[in-house]
Amino acid sequence: MSEYVLYNAPQSTCSQRVRYTLHTKGLPFEEHKLDLFRGDQLKPEYLAVNPNGLVPALVHDGASVLDSSVIMEYLEDIRPDVAPLRPSDPLKVAAMRAMMRYIDEVPTPAVRVPSYNLAFLPHYQAMTEEEFLAVCESKPLRREFLLKMGRTGFPKTEMDEALGRLQRGVDRFARWLEESGGPFVLGHALSLADIAIMPVIVRMDDINLGHMWASASAVGRWLDLIRNTDAFQQTYYHGSLLTEKYPHLQTLKTTAA
Repeated sequence: MSEYVLYNAPQSTCSQRVRYTLHTKGLPFEEHKLDLFRGDQLKPEYLAVNPNGLVPALVHDGASVLDSSVIMEYLEDIRPDVAPLRPSDPLKVAAMRAMMRYIDEVPTPAVRVPSYNLAFLPHYQAMTEEEFLAVCESKPLRREFLLKMGRTGFPKTEMDEALGRLQRGVDRFARWLEESGGPFVLGHALSLADIAIMPVIVRMDDINLGHMWASASAVGRWLDLIRNTDAFQQTYYHGSLLTEKYPHLQTLKTTAA
């Protein structure tokens, strides 16, 4: 078995963060791709790794490390000598961690709402009510989220609220870039905060929400820089974008353009 074993899902934004961090640091890992709609994350063998039934989970030398933000910090803790992703100044570290908390609390959960309504809802609509409730009960950290969505999708009020949170997240991100002088949120060097927000911005662009940073050119430049990294190409292999998995989203994007 490899020293690092990553259990994740291609389209999972939290999984994408961890894949990018591993690739940036050049750490080879064994990847297990879980099919979340087949319930791979709820099978006993995976629950033994992560009792929360969520992805990603990293197993390092036989020990589980859970939660994408925790995994990213853990990788920096054990390999700070390779492609450092955390500044040396404690004040800048504190600022970086505050950014990561904001990202985890505002834009990251918000992007799930349009993602589920546009891409994932048909999976749940195909279930019976009993099957859907069983799935909700089996996911302790997503139970309320799924129950709010139901089998008819999030209502317009929920979508509008999520889009508002995404806009605030993008505006805050643009301000970080402006204040740091760019091209990254802490200045010249890529950090864990950039990687934390990366899947949100990539997802928004993928589902035709890129117009939200039309007035913030720094965000577009940042995205171009990220996409041109080797780690991005390795992280976003085919099937990682929703438009690659769900062709109707590509049609909607083309129509809107």
